[in-house]
Amino acid sequence: LFPHMTVYENVEFPLMIRGLPREERRKMVQEALKLIRMETLEERYPRQLSGGQQQRVAIARALAMDPDLLLFDEPTSALDPEMVGEVLEVMRDLSREKITLLVVTHEMAFAREVSSEIFFMHEGKIHERGRPEALFSQPETKETQDFLARFRR
Repeated sequence: LFPHMTVYENVEFPLMIRGLPREERRKMVQEALKLIRMETLEERYPRQLSGGQQQRVAIARALAMDPDLLLFDEPTSALDPEMVGEVLEVMRDLSREKITLLVVTHEMAFAREVSSEIFFMHEGKIHERGRPEALFSQPETKETQDFLARFRR
């Protein structure tokens, strides 16, 4: 996020670059902030937000662009446990909105809950892919079995 811009301005910025009219931008920003449950914080600056709130603003900025797909690379890795829940809840809501999410994560319970398909990667290679219920209950490869065994203990 840009530290000198408010939440609203951070979300609006890419829409301004696209040259969208002010009223259209306002509507899109408000919709994005509502989706992440932060519509009351639009005048705050990033330094006034928690890590989880900052992550949600970054998600709103991406949503405002009306993407076909959202990519997440360990979206909760730098957050404390309380903030992890906030970000995952927003991502759950987005998955219910039928927005396609591609998520790299170690949050296994979350992955199992919201995924339609899971790819298990080890050392840069896909070792297994499948529906969550199959991959978690009967993993086929040793790498997947070993990885999931750490979470079952």
